Amino acid sequence: MSANGENRSAAEVAAAASELRVAASRLLRQLRTARAGIEMTPSQAVALSRLGHEGPMSVADLARAERVRPQSMRTTLAVLEERGLVARAPHPTDQRQVLLSLSEAGQQLLRLAHDAKEDWLATAITTKLSPGEQDSLIAAIPLLARLTED
Repeated sequence: MSANGENRSAAEVAAAASELRVAASRLLRQLRTARAGIEMTPSQAVALSRLGHEGPMSVADLARAERVRPQSMRTTLAVLEERGLVARAPHPTDQRQVLLSLSEAGQQLLRLAHDAKEDWLATAITTKLSPGEQDSLIAAIPLLARLTED
């Protein structure tokens, strides 16, 4: 519903969706640029981030979580392992599987990447938005989060 309590037309919702997609794409591009000094592909960053937030996982679990083929995830993880950012350990209950987790170097790199992105975003919010706009943005965060819930 709009501010006056009326339902939005399909055209208005479609236009808003288009504008939000463009804004979100630009925001993501800026966030990737903020960590530009950290050489990592988006798929490597996602794998590191997931391991950092969810803990040790098998290749199959990571692939399923990211909706990619296990072969693709193996390739991504091989590069991260070669760089010393992830470590392998035997699965505690299934000896056929291996669990991957962040190494100390992986944890440090993930912290650096997150800090760089959050620093850029905090600076952008405080320098480009008025206090009222900052309040509006903060109020919208739970709504944006709901859009991505499964």
